[in-house]
Amino acid sequence: MVVEFIAHYRDRDGSYSGVDTRDTVTSLSIYALGRVAKSFDKFIELPLVLIAAALAPVALSASQWWVWVAAIVLADFAYYFKHRMEHRIRLFWASHSVHHSSQYFNFSTALRLPWLIPGSFITSAVYIPLALIGIPAWMIFLSQAIVLLYQFPIHTERVGRLHPLIEYVFNTPSHHRVHHGANNSYLDKNYGGIFIIWDRMFGSYAEETEPVRFGLTKNIDTHNPIKANYYEFARMISDIRHAETWRGRVGYLLRPPGWTEFGNSATGDAPAGGNPADTASDATTANDRTRRSPAPALTGPGS
Repeated sequence: MVVEFIAHYRDRDGSYSGVDTRDTVTSLSIYALGRVAKSFDKFIELPLVLIAAALAPVALSASQWWVWVAAIVLADFAYYFKHRMEHRIRLFWASHSVHHSSQYFNFSTALRLPWLIPGSFITSAVYIPLALIGIPAWMIFLSQAIVLLYQFPIHTERVGRLHPLIEYVFNTPSHHRVHHGANNSYLDKNYGGIFIIWDRMFGSYAEETEPVRFGLTKNIDTHNPIKANYYEFARMISDIRHAETWRGRVGYLLRPPGWTEFGNSATGDAPAGGNPADTASDATTANDRTRRSPAPALTGPGS
């Protein structure tokens, strides 16, 4: 990060969003607080995988090289669906939106990770199948760490497009810039951790074709790490409290961000003729990813 700061201040030609001291401090503060709080999340997540591992009919040996390859590839495959859920289910977006809340894209952004958001641990269920087929629980958690660690250096604007073969198979800085973009054409794209092929297979891939506007579709105006961590969760709770029907309450919890009780579910608009300030949709249109295009259908490789 120090090298990135120096490079930015030596080469401020306007071609990068660059770095901002207050934004970086916010990201690092969220990360530091999370190192303490994350232990509680793991305390809940760990039993899910351990119980599944205990029920597995077979136990694969870590001494076999192919088990390591399978563990990392399958962990990345599971991460793809976990990441997709974090964007398409508002309960999980309430947590993941923290990572997208920076309007800058640099190494410090990679450390802006949420902590202690109620319900976020549920997404760890995607790793249960790995335990059930016999991959040791410790290897699953190590593979998760490898998938996350891979993504740290790709949070940068300083690296352009790489060799076409690398761009086709792996997640690269270019692909991940798209993922962090608030441009309408970039919303809900490029979920892969290590491999971008999952996005190509399931219809969520997008090329970097225009300058990226980083952040949220409606950016939060705070550098307070606690407020930044719980901003969207508080918005979600507010929408649920103001909902007029059980359909609305459940929808604000489980439907995609931007969904509204009476408005257009794809755009988050208020009902026809209505005043957004008079409905719960006002709270939703103020949240972080209200203006999004409908997600592509989850289709197979041949579609």
